Amino acid sequence: MSSSPARILITGASGCVGQHIAELLYRESDAELLLWLRDPGKLKAVPADDPRITLLVGDLRDVAPHREQIATATRIIHTATAWGDPERAQQVNVVAVKEMLAATNPAVLEQVVYFSTASILNRDLELLPEAMPYGTEYIQTKAQCLQQLEQHPLASRIVAVFPTLVFGGRVDGSGPFPTSYLTAGLKEGARWLWLAKWLRAEASFHFIHAADIARVCAHLATNPHQANPELGQGAVRRLVLGQPAVTVNQTVQRLCRWRRSWYPPIGVDLQGWLIEGLIKLLRIEVNAWDRFSIRQRHFVHEPISPPERFGLVSHAPTLEAVFEDAGLRHRG
Repeated sequence: MSSSPARILITGASGCVGQHIAELLYRESDAELLLWLRDPGKLKAVPADDPRITLLVGDLRDVAPHREQIATATRIIHTATAWGDPERAQQVNVVAVKEMLAATNPAVLEQVVYFSTASILNRDLELLPEAMPYGTEYIQTKAQCLQQLEQHPLASRIVAVFPTLVFGGRVDGSGPFPTSYLTAGLKEGARWLWLAKWLRAEASFHFIHAADIARVCAHLATNPHQANPELGQGAVRRLVLGQPAVTVNQTVQRLCRWRRSWYPPIGVDLQGWLIEGLIKLLRIEVNAWDRFSIRQRHFVHEPISPPERFGLVSHAPTLEAVFEDAGLRHRG
């Protein structure tokens, strides 16, 4: 390995997770950072004019202007993604990944940390059979890309990370980091707490804070890469980033405690037939993936990889820590 500083390319560098990663690497390493983003004006967490930082401004679908810089990267942390429009999702989540990897220099590149989503994996970290037939364009393209990466010539240098539900930023939008969709939803969720606390749902999930995703990614990117040490996996290492699972009922109860609101000892059990009835009554639009998720209910994985799995300390190991970090008021 070279004794010169690492050159780490971060795609999606202006996003919530991307900025957390860039800020941590800027603060705690001597790495040179290549930040690929579309809008430099959104970059608040690191000084864009620092000599250690080079901005690659442009769309991920257009590799050509940055081919020379990509070839100098010793590590890549690929957080950029797209959803909503099927054509754009295919181009960004599948085609652009292939083209970016083709622009790397195998003699220089040591590691790629590729971001997927835990939604496409089952409990044992295997690809869900339902991902392709029922998934949204986002789910389908993430599943397709993972399958292709397993067969890629650089597969042994790839670590695929699968974030669970991601919190980050502040509910009021203040601070240097963008607010994740889940954190933004905390404020709205608190408004509906009066109703939610009377409902019961048999479901569970993992969550992770963007700062803890950054901690794991920085650890991977600043330590020697090794071939996949995980038993039972393919060439690409799979790490589900999440804290220990919590139930939906526990989450509502803890949110009530945080907001100093009474949590009733009994509630209406949201069984499948009742959910279906509410969907029809309220004319809620659901797709095939939504229906699969309603049936699945428990999105849990084993093993999970919080910072502690790597001898590190989590920034937000509990929901209460998430509420605190988000600036969610104790009382409405």
